[in-house]
Amino acid sequence: MEQDKHQAYWRANTALIRNLLIVWALVSIVFSILLVEPLNAVRLGGVPLGFWMAQQGSIFVFVALIFIYAVQMDKLDRKHDIDE
Repeated sequence: MEQDKHQAYWRANTALIRNLLIVWALVSIVFSILLVEPLNAVRLGGVPLGFWMAQQGSIFVFVALIFIYAVQMDKLDRKHDIDE
């Protein structure tokens, strides 16, 4: 029984990490590298969006992912009754 709880906790933990890494890869590789030319057709504050995503937008997303991970892990810990 305890082993099942432990496995469920780690399954949820790795799923969260996987999903956040997918977002990270999309932003850093797809939006900042592969789609930079089409995104440059759109301007954000006078700056091409592709350039902005590569220089600043991806950093904002990465910081947001850190906070999302912390909040979601706190919820997951409470759900599975894991204390620090």
